[in-house]
Amino acid sequence: MDVQEAIRTRQSCRQFSDKPVPQVLVRKILETARWSPSGSNVQPWHIDVMTGDVLQGLVDRVMAQDHLFPKGEGAEYPIHPENLIDPYNARRWECAEDMYGSVNIARDDRAGRIHQYSQNLRFFGAPVGFMYTIHRSMGQGHWADMGMLLQSVMLTARAEGLHTCPQQVWAMWPKTVSEYLKVPDDRMIFCGMGLGYMDTDHPINNWRTTRQDIDDFTTFAGFDDPA
Repeated sequence: MDVQEAIRTRQSCRQFSDKPVPQVLVRKILETARWSPSGSNVQPWHIDVMTGDVLQGLVDRVMAQDHLFPKGEGAEYPIHPENLIDPYNARRWECAEDMYGSVNIARDDRAGRIHQYSQNLRFFGAPVGFMYTIHRSMGQGHWADMGMLLQSVMLTARAEGLHTCPQQVWAMWPKTVSEYLKVPDDRMIFCGMGLGYMDTDHPINNWRTTRQDIDDFTTFAGFDDPA
């Protein structure tokens, strides 16, 4: 699979199959992804990779706190601005409505939405879970480095026939995650990620988010050739 196909076929998988992923394949993915760009080569990231009983142990600890759903313990950084303006807020809600609609959960079905939210905390059934942390001294530019690392992991996984789901929801559980994984105090939970093989029959995986046309977000200047 070339990089263009990997980009086009990457999607947030919200239901994985139970097919295991061996450590040797995970290491192969990370061996490539470690070459992600990093400003001044700072490489501000750390990844905890979990499977089996270790992964299930984290899931169990969070699921036992269902009285905190859906806000969790509170993220240490704003996942979205407090007043997200349009068109960005409209895209966010369109994504949510399309996702819930794919599994027939109505807007007023609070119990159904909470149940679907809880699937996040099971890594959507992924056999492998990643937890990304970043040193607290890092600034916005270094957070961009983290985004590039995430992209590299996701695209390399696609090249190996796997899927992923990056999950900012884990940033909302900093206390539980940090205690369970023994994350040093100088590191912050950035996000989690599920990794595995997609359950292609599940309806939640059979829709795609929309994307803007190129000319909606790009300005071209200085070119002699026609578009």
